[in-house]
Amino acid sequence: MKVTAEKIDKHQVALAIEVPGEEVAKSFQKAYQRLANKVNIPGFRKGKAPRKILEMRLGADVLKEEAFEVLAGPAYQEALKQEKLEPVSRPEVEVGDLEDGQPLSFKVTVTVKPTPVLGEYKGLVVEKPVAEVTEAEVESSLNTMRDRQAQMVVVEDATIEKGDFAVIDFAGTIDGVPFSGGEGKGYPLEIGSGSFIPGFEEQLIGVKTGEKKVVSVSFPEDYHVKELAGKASEFAVTVHEVKRKQLPELNDDFAKEVGSFETLEDLKADIKAKMLNAAEERAKNEYERAVVKKAVDNATLELPEVMIDDRAAKIVEDFAYNLESRGMKLDMYLQYTKKTLSELKDSYREIAAEQVKADLVMEEIAKEENLEVTEADINAELESLAAQYNMPVQDVRRTLVEHGNVDVLKGNLLRRKASQVVLESAVNA
Repeated sequence: MKVTAEKIDKHQVALAIEVPGEEVAKSFQKAYQRLANKVNIPGFRKGKAPRKILEMRLGADVLKEEAFEVLAGPAYQEALKQEKLEPVSRPEVEVGDLEDGQPLSFKVTVTVKPTPVLGEYKGLVVEKPVAEVTEAEVESSLNTMRDRQAQMVVVEDATIEKGDFAVIDFAGTIDGVPFSGGEGKGYPLEIGSGSFIPGFEEQLIGVKTGEKKVVSVSFPEDYHVKELAGKASEFAVTVHEVKRKQLPELNDDFAKEVGSFETLEDLKADIKAKMLNAAEERAKNEYERAVVKKAVDNATLELPEVMIDDRAAKIVEDFAYNLESRGMKLDMYLQYTKKTLSELKDSYREIAAEQVKADLVMEEIAKEENLEVTEADINAELESLAAQYNMPVQDVRRTLVEHGNVDVLKGNLLRRKASQVVLESAVNA
């Protein structure tokens, strides 16, 4: 087989492939066998009908199409192997005349993976963030903990304040006519939560227990009930009672109750230690991201649009999966955010481009450093995944194989090794 490669532009290559006549003849024979085993022809057992009878039954063009299908795939793969090309798009095929036993020439145009030109990636100087926790942050965390332990108590003869829970009856009207969903009894409304129509909660501030109040508000123009969107309304509100948070005192008893600490100072010390560990982990991750990003930024690379498009689509696919795990469909999200699927993909294009470039640069560093993924590396990763998902290792392996993700796993491990080379040689400024 003869292959000629011609570069069309920065990313596309045209492969002119010439297949000898004897290989074409073999493909016709395989095509005949395939079709004969699929088609029932009266008077013949399946797979035993003569070729001429089969062609008369199906037409010569059907046999040619099947023969090209048999021939083209392996020839294309062999051409890629010969020219050391890695495609990132579906091939566009132009077929010449296909005749049994005659040489065939066909052309395949494909976008190929680009090769980065590496810049500096060893000995990079990056300042490491300092992990610290202030007393104000500790106090804030302590107050959050205190707030969670608060109790709601009824305040007699109270005047509603922001943050209170007002237990109310309400009945809404538009032009004096009640509307569906506009009435409630004994509803506990947190003042300042923004859970009601804008302006509603603010008008209840200053109202006392037992008082009535007419609240005038307009529904937002983008309100989810179209019949109410933009409409002016009035709500007759009766305040039955007011509940207010009663915070526990910050003392040793509080410390004993929330965590079996002897003193409040012990609790504060524990909070600070945990916050410092989290801050150190964030600083470490931020530093490592900055080091790897610098190595990526130092490389020169132009990306094909198809790679960015494909990665953006993958990000959206993962996003949709995460939405479903939280009980929401992607269609619902798009409707709520008033975005189209195309607009959502476009919003991820910049992130997609950064991810693709980072992957390609790490792969090139792996080549430069002669890095390899060993069977031990794979086994260690499988054990880690098994522990993470609480599954037997053999089940994790089988799932990877069944979904064709073994090469994906190897690629991830190889890029991780390359990142480690970059990180281990970096210098903290």
